[in-house]
Amino acid sequence: MADSVFVKHRWSSLSIAALVLLAACGGSKTATVAVPTTAKVSTTATPTTAAATTTLDTLLGIAETVPDTSVAVTEAAAETLPKPEDPPPPDLSVPRDQIGALSIPDIKIDMPMFEGVSLPTLDKGPGHWPGTAMPGRAGNVVIAGHRVSHNHPFRDIDKLKKGNEVIFTVNGGKYVYVVRETKIVYPDALWIVEQTPGKTATLFACHPKGSTRQRIVVLLDYAPNLSMPVA
Repeated sequence: MADSVFVKHRWSSLSIAALVLLAACGGSKTATVAVPTTAKVSTTATPTTAAATTTLDTLLGIAETVPDTSVAVTEAAAETLPKPEDPPPPDLSVPRDQIGALSIPDIKIDMPMFEGVSLPTLDKGPGHWPGTAMPGRAGNVVIAGHRVSHNHPFRDIDKLKKGNEVIFTVNGGKYVYVVRETKIVYPDALWIVEQTPGKTATLFACHPKGSTRQRIVVLLDYAPNLSMPVA
């Protein structure tokens, strides 16, 4: 019972924080957000094939009409997956450190990538959600970015197509992922940070440009044959 209460509290606070996270699509100086009522949350992992326009209950696998197509993972394997951290306060004043570079040739992105998803960090460039997988590792690499800020790294993220390459350079290694699909979701679709047994990545930003109403989410799969990991 105690574990259940803890999970509900964690995801409730994570939901509120996530809504604040990218409220300021143009940067940290314009952050405003409306906090929704508390939603039910399931502790069961949700497949990323859920419909993008459904409610939070459906997105998180609560609705009985949504089939469970997720890959079965043993308890031991699940314990080894990364655990996403709660987002920081939106006004955190000190940007996090650069951890590598992000390149997306098809939309002409080639820029530094930072650790952290606070608004000041995202004002500098795309940010890695702390606690999610690092490129090339098992789990889901989650990267946030602005579309209309000074650097606007994800301005044209909606133009990505299936098969386009997304290249992470971290610690001397090159890790290539390819676009699987793009979804439009609401800010409370927290399944986007859930960790996967395979090597996947997720890019997300506000949608449409200049609006905080929805999020555009690009789902990626690791391409080991194109990558050059560190030995």
